[in-house]
Amino acid sequence: MTATEPTKTGEETQTDPYKPRKEDKFSFGLWTMGNRGHDGFGEATRRGFKPAYLLEKLAGLGAWGVNFQDDDLVASEAPLAERSRAARQFKQQVEDNGLVTPMGTTALFVKPVFKEGAFTAVDPGVRAFTLQKTLRAIDFAAEVGAPIFNLWGAREGVDAEGSKDPLEALKRYREAIGFICRYVEDQGYNIKFALEPKPNEPRSDSYLPTAGHALAFIATLDQPDRVGVNLELAHETIANLNFYHEVAQALEAGKLFHIDLNDQKVMRYDQNMRFGSESLKIAFFTVKLLEEKNYAGPRHFDVHPYRTEAEADVWDAALGSMRTYKILKEKAQRFAADPRIEAILGQNRRSDLPGDLLTARYSPETARRLKDYRFDPDRLARKGYRYEKLDQLTIEYILGIA
Repeated sequence: MTATEPTKTGEETQTDPYKPRKEDKFSFGLWTMGNRGHDGFGEATRRGFKPAYLLEKLAGLGAWGVNFQDDDLVASEAPLAERSRAARQFKQQVEDNGLVTPMGTTALFVKPVFKEGAFTAVDPGVRAFTLQKTLRAIDFAAEVGAPIFNLWGAREGVDAEGSKDPLEALKRYREAIGFICRYVEDQGYNIKFALEPKPNEPRSDSYLPTAGHALAFIATLDQPDRVGVNLELAHETIANLNFYHEVAQALEAGKLFHIDLNDQKVMRYDQNMRFGSESLKIAFFTVKLLEEKNYAGPRHFDVHPYRTEAEADVWDAALGSMRTYKILKEKAQRFAADPRIEAILGQNRRSDLPGDLLTARYSPETARRLKDYRFDPDRLARKGYRYEKLDQLTIEYILGIA
């Protein structure tokens, strides 16, 4: 049966295999579909949506989860009773729509107080306020039941290079992360943190700009097991990096706690375009990687509808992102099962060397035999790998020909 043939379940006829379903674990932030279309050069082109309406619409489209930013729901400086009431109300609205809240975060970049930085600000008063706002947002996330707390260091960086000692800034960053990790531990919250790298914007240069920087930083923390990364396709692409490779590194390290899927033109401002709208090959291999390596986390779409869209049309960005993921997932499954592809990959893996020389596991005997073995590098160099054919088959799968 092909993907376009209908399947019957009882009296129901299902003709769309790409329809999003809860089991796909697709999630969105309130700030994504709620984006009002403003940018650095123009005012908003749409009115905002209330959270209850966003939840209802996303649930109707087949989304599984909805994430929040603290300022989306209640001011951090609001009294405790008001914040607790807002958390209970949001949790109930989420449950009423059959959704979950996999992730929460705090906005440490909007208010003027953060103009010079947040955790890494030179003013100790700003750093203290940052911790207060973060702790209150963590309490909110715990009350809602979000197991992941995202930390995007939007203002953690510099514009004037002489303004900060970068070693001191990283020390402040490390101390702040250590503080909130201890707080979560003391409160008994089942929450882990995800650092979200970005190379620049809104600062000229940001600290922890890429996945590699974030992973190296995490290794220096007092509680590295509680901290991972949230990688975003747009952020890594801004730096002209291969998102697929960045995700693979985080997965291999066991540190991919969350992922933001969207799209982006290389070395542009942060565009947050619909997933798969620009970099289809990267999107294809990213989906293939997540599915084949059994990534258990949310498939979150940090997608902002085009500024040109009317309020009634912004949902096309959400539905389109989810459908593209499912289409690419099906293509990746067929790609992996294609005998032509397996023949190419299998041929490249074969070697007539003695088996004990084909392992990278060290032993004194293996090292001795490896040094003594007479290789024929010219013969090895004559081997063809058929990567042109492999890449063309990839293109044909993406285009729907294979």
